[in-house]
Amino acid sequence: MSEPWLTLVEEWRLQWMLGLQVLLILLVAYVLQRLVVRGLTRVSSRYPLPPELLIPVRGGIRWFIIGGALIMVLERFGVSATVLWTAISGFVAVAAIAFFAIWSVLSNLLCAVLILTVGPFRLGDVVEIVEAFDKPIVKGRVIDINLLYTTLEEVAEAGTGAIVQVPNSLFFQKAVRRWRGTDVQLFNRNLNE
Repeated sequence: MSEPWLTLVEEWRLQWMLGLQVLLILLVAYVLQRLVVRGLTRVSSRYPLPPELLIPVRGGIRWFIIGGALIMVLERFGVSATVLWTAISGFVAVAAIAFFAIWSVLSNLLCAVLILTVGPFRLGDVVEIVEAFDKPIVKGRVIDINLLYTTLEEVAEAGTGAIVQVPNSLFFQKAVRRWRGTDVQLFNRNLNE
């Protein structure tokens, strides 16, 4: 009868030791992180370091300490650091491949947001994308702006021209000439005279 009682006490003692180890790891990580931040603050007050440098360094060190503490805590619970590192590196590799695969789509989405918020041109304007001053790529009236493309109707002297879909990112990579919707009629009238 005394044997189950001893095993129960031993289990509780092991659980308390595990809890104290985890608490100690977290406490040491917190104190280390505070000491590093305080040290960086002293260094920045003594030497004129730009805040653009200090903010990412502080953040990087903070995440490094938190990550190390997390790995140590997980090791206390029986998770192997090798298995954890393999899982994290596999996830990062897949995420990097996926990011590069959809980079052009993300670029066009961001440029669409910029076009819609900043407004370098709007519906009805005539825009011309040029490679150099004398080498136009495409010219047309803006008839639609969506998240991936800006649709232009090419300006032709004999009426309407072809419909061209230009990736939104191209407007930020090349020089763009723009005529407002009302200015286009004056521009076309001057061309015909």
